[in-house]
Amino acid sequence: MTKQSYSSVYDAWKADPDGFWMDAADAIDWTTPPTRAFDPDAGAYGRWFPDAAGNTCYNCVDRHVERGRPGQAAVIYDSPISGKKRTITYAELKRDVEAMAAVFLDKGVQKGDRVILYMPMIPEALIAMLACARIGAIHSVVFGGFAAHELATRINDSTPKLIVCASCGLEPGRVVAYKPLVDAAVAEATHKPDAVLVWQREEHRADLDQPHDHELNTLVEDAEVRHREVPCVPVAATDPLYILYTSGTTGQPKGVVRDTGGHMVALAWTMKNVYGVEPGEVFWAASDVGWVVGHSYIVYAPLLCGCTTVLFEGKPVGTPDAGTFWRVASEHNVAALFTAPTALRAIKKEDPDGKLAADYNLTSFRTLFLAGERADPDSIQWAERALGVPVIDHWWQTETGWAIAANPVGIELLPVKLGSPTVAMPGYDIQVVDEGGQPVAAGDLGNIVVKLPLPPGCLPTLWGDDARFRRAYLETFPGYYQTADAGYVDEDGYLFIMSRTDDIINVAGHRLSTGAMEEVISGHPAVAECAVIGVTDSLKGQVPCGFIVLKSGVTQSHGEIEQELVKRIRDQIGPVAALKLVVTVERLPKTRSGKILRGTMRAIADGETYRMPATIDDPAILDEIDAAIRQRGVGRQAAG
Repeated sequence: MTKQSYSSVYDAWKADPDGFWMDAADAIDWTTPPTRAFDPDAGAYGRWFPDAAGNTCYNCVDRHVERGRPGQAAVIYDSPISGKKRTITYAELKRDVEAMAAVFLDKGVQKGDRVILYMPMIPEALIAMLACARIGAIHSVVFGGFAAHELATRINDSTPKLIVCASCGLEPGRVVAYKPLVDAAVAEATHKPDAVLVWQREEHRADLDQPHDHELNTLVEDAEVRHREVPCVPVAATDPLYILYTSGTTGQPKGVVRDTGGHMVALAWTMKNVYGVEPGEVFWAASDVGWVVGHSYIVYAPLLCGCTTVLFEGKPVGTPDAGTFWRVASEHNVAALFTAPTALRAIKKEDPDGKLAADYNLTSFRTLFLAGERADPDSIQWAERALGVPVIDHWWQTETGWAIAANPVGIELLPVKLGSPTVAMPGYDIQVVDEGGQPVAAGDLGNIVVKLPLPPGCLPTLWGDDARFRRAYLETFPGYYQTADAGYVDEDGYLFIMSRTDDIINVAGHRLSTGAMEEVISGHPAVAECAVIGVTDSLKGQVPCGFIVLKSGVTQSHGEIEQELVKRIRDQIGPVAALKLVVTVERLPKTRSGKILRGTMRAIADGETYRMPATIDDPAILDEIDAAIRQRGVGRQAAG
């Protein structure tokens, strides 16, 4: 069969969107198959597969057991922090999920009820997600270790029947007790769950001292002993599968809703077409189930397609060293790895010459995918040299659930343009507009928007708040979804994401992208990672300031490197950029998913009050940044 080209596939979608997605829906086993793809009159912009019904857990687990894969590995758990490994076959996964689902049913959970999961990267997190899907309950995973107040806001918003947590999470060198955080959140929340089910881990056992506390291990073991069967409950394709909270500008988190049918169809399509992975192969998303990447590509997409998914409890460095990713890929015959650029930069910082990859047999490893924030060209080139495989940047959001723009390896590997996530995927009509919503010329910076309707798998609304959904995403540019990212499309149709729209700075009337400056800075051979922020200036409105972390082993003086970077910006972007100050720091403040907290850094520099980000990895870093800013006279000090 002749392989299709990207342009032919994308053009086929544009010519007949409904037909395209009805064909894609054939990959799903439905209890009630769809007779039409889209209802334009439902919801805020329409709903996908409005007359269909099915069950996500059946498609992820049962059908593979029934059709020749019962003994195939479904999940490989690898935890260098605890020293434990476990392989779970599809048949074993079905048994474990049924047992967990039986426990949930016994605690009164019914179709449509919400269950909050507050779990680390252990198999029981994935099993609990699938158990919810099996019985038609709606799960909301909250990253294990989140502050009690943030968990309380999610309890109040989603009003869960149950909270399922582990006794602890493991970080390099420390154990994080989860139960006290859950207790504090339940005490603060106005909504009270019926029960808190605790999975006890050997590393730390929680005290079950509240009337609603139950040990989940014992309940699951009892259900398994009784071999209790729990059938999959059919739900409408438009019913929610899960709620995933993302930060809101008001401080009130936004509950992104993922529907059941469109989610299955979109994710199943991506595994073969975007990632080029076939049933039976091993796929590894080095993320966390608390994030959208974990939902889509640790749990659901690989299992929908009969792949083996890797569940990794560790860090890119320090567990035990910067070669751990390559060890996992080698040991488990990983075909494709998906991680964040920040993980790659952490590895590059510790292993600047990429020597550790050579210690492992990576003959099965075909592709490295990056997403989560801008992938700087220097890190991509470093990985290409170290690994000898294509390194593919792609772009998507919590709200979309899968790639808006990508290089579709399974269709056609397009020429890579460093700094670009390549081209729009079928379903996404990407456009770049000015503040008034008018299209801009190729190469001009503007607001990146997607023409409605959004494709299957994207959010149809926010949990319990259609009005906020419309305000946040649909009203600024009528007829379009507002991504809140800024960038441009070049003459070849390649998309370049330069920054969030609030990271566009205005220097003496010139709109400049901090992302473009970061690209220049990260190209310096001594720089491991960097961030550029705009700080308030009484004369020019804003001026850029760079923060850098150096690679291990760099002997050149900080001052010399900083001056070289100022010159690089002047030479490659121009004097208009007005970047005159670069500050060397030991580390940058990040979320647990690896995104640099540029907005918080900007608030510190401008002397503004700020709310401690709920997702911050280590709050102490902010004190270090504040000290560096004061020492170097950035922002508020310079203005004074």
